[in-house]
Amino acid sequence: MQKTYYDPADLKKFGKITEWSEELGNKFFDYYAKVFEEGKLSAREKSLIALAVAHTEQCPYCIDAYTQDGLQRGITKEEMMEALHVGAAIKGGATLVHGVQMMNKVNKLEM
Repeated sequence: MQKTYYDPADLKKFGKITEWSEELGNKFFDYYAKVFEEGKLSAREKSLIALAVAHTEQCPYCIDAYTQDGLQRGITKEEMMEALHVGAAIKGGATLVHGVQMMNKVNKLEM
């Protein structure tokens, strides 16, 4: 197995994050569970969104978890890749639109 900075086994330890701050950790997990309940969006749709966000946030644990979750929910690899491209387009657009800030600053300084 290739060694990486992120140990895949650490994903299973996520629940232990409450050990050093039980109240806040439990509040987070309560919130997290509530967010992923069926609502206006299906659990399948939420899993696909989570997978795209996992990539834009570059979280290897989340990528692993939501790839597996998506497959279990019947999400195809093509749907996963399309969602990833949506996330990449938004991330790229968000980066580029901040170029307006730079342009405004340059224009102001050149006056």
